[in-house]
Amino acid sequence: MILSAQSIMRLVLASRSGAEPPGLDIYPFAERTVEHGMSYGLSAAGYDLRINDGMTLAPGDFRLATTVERIALPVDVMGQLADKSTWARRGIAVQNTIFEPGWRGYPTLEISNHGSEHIYIPSGAPIGQMIFHLLDHPTDRPYAGRYQDQKQVPTPAIYATEENVG
Repeated sequence: MILSAQSIMRLVLASRSGAEPPGLDIYPFAERTVEHGMSYGLSAAGYDLRINDGMTLAPGDFRLATTVERIALPVDVMGQLADKSTWARRGIAVQNTIFEPGWRGYPTLEISNHGSEHIYIPSGAPIGQMIFHLLDHPTDRPYAGRYQDQKQVPTPAIYATEENVG
């Protein structure tokens, strides 16, 4: 089930009141707001995140970025990042990324320019939508991987090599 604005708001407020176990948190949290000609914050069925540092993407470029917002997911909610349609119509794709229940930190975004023009994305601009899915049961396997508690800097992929395994 995808969470509505009302459910997202309820979970964030519960988390901030000290509810146990910890609930959904988005910091800083914003009601629907318009900036750079685009909306961010709470939407009807998700939360539009903003890019922390501005960037210019040439045609064919791929870059990592991070968000202004820090996210903390409870053990019964999964996050899914999707494109923001205004950018997608210009050829900018934010790769569809899954955030497992229990994940927390500043999301690293994978951004590509599939268009034919250089595109500037200003700092603080809305960049993608996080959609929250409620699990049928809280997971007994919350995220505890290498990307837990990401800082507000883009985090490149960490993968196994002979040097760092065993």
